[in-house]
Amino acid sequence: MPLSIGIIGLPNVGKSTLFNALTKARNAETANYPFCTIEPNKATTPVPDRRLDALADLVKPQKLTRATVDFIDIAGLVRGASKGEGLGNQFLATVRECAVLLEVVRCFEDGNISHVEGRVDPLRDVETLETELILADMQSLEKRLERARKIKGDKALAGQIQEWERLLSHLDAGRPAATAPGSGAAPRQFPPEHGLLTAKKIIYCANVDEASLAENTPHVRALAGHARERGAPLVVLCARIEEELQGLSPAEREELLSSYGIAEGALEKVIRTGYSALGLISFFTAGPKEVRAWTISEGQKAPQGAGVIHSDFERGFIRAEVIAYDDYLRLGSEAAARSAGLLRTEGRDYALRDADVVHFLFNV
Repeated sequence: MPLSIGIIGLPNVGKSTLFNALTKARNAETANYPFCTIEPNKATTPVPDRRLDALADLVKPQKLTRATVDFIDIAGLVRGASKGEGLGNQFLATVRECAVLLEVVRCFEDGNISHVEGRVDPLRDVETLETELILADMQSLEKRLERARKIKGDKALAGQIQEWERLLSHLDAGRPAATAPGSGAAPRQFPPEHGLLTAKKIIYCANVDEASLAENTPHVRALAGHARERGAPLVVLCARIEEELQGLSPAEREELLSSYGIAEGALEKVIRTGYSALGLISFFTAGPKEVRAWTISEGQKAPQGAGVIHSDFERGFIRAEVIAYDDYLRLGSEAAARSAGLLRTEGRDYALRDADVVHFLFNV
């Protein structure tokens, strides 16, 4: 399954502009009024990976297949969304489907673009959005507790009720579920079926104007401080510039980015940060028919990696033949790596590494 990133924020912060830039779709309406996005826009985008391109240059396959990311542009949230204000119910239902939330925060002044709260204040905007997510989680948890308390004589459920009550107190103090203490020093992990919005990974996105890209403005500094407190990454970008990049050739794109002092585009930056937030890596398969990237969780073993390709591969797993990416690139082919003794045979306990080039052997 591809990584899904939900683009959230207040109305008129640049979400739809950024969505169009990231996906090259241009199917998200952008306008200077709240709720110009009503139905969520969704687009599947190939993951840019120069390692995969270099591998394909060597192998010269018939087909090159990239990993993909789903971007979802979600209607803007306002105060009272947890009670159905604005497009609140629809917003919250869509957020639950996403693995990572890209929280777009307006960090630029522009009198021609209205702000739903009247003026630009990144910390107030973040508080508005995250308070509504907390309130939505509290409502969900209260309903779950109400149902569970009616069931008598279940000891396991009684322990679960106590955990939910502790979490409810944590949320009631204005703290997201992601910061709830676990059994040790690390935050508690919640299974996806709990549907907790504030347990999701967050990437903060400071949307600045062209003039502020090279500056550490007060708005950006304020948002960066909040991100540090949450232990979450921050991406600084200009959605307007990113939209200008669409339709340019690679050379023109590099030239425009360079003119603004930008090392990499928003798509690469956001995907890289999203992979890191979820602990995802890529491994590659390479042959004359296809060179392809596959996405797995860091630490997954070889049979699980084989299962990403096809469930039969995992069930019938025998072994994996693995070449480190740098070795493959340096030697130029699988045959050369095999001759040099750098093609390794790995068994069930091998944890796949980022950019491994792998061939799986299995019984049907």
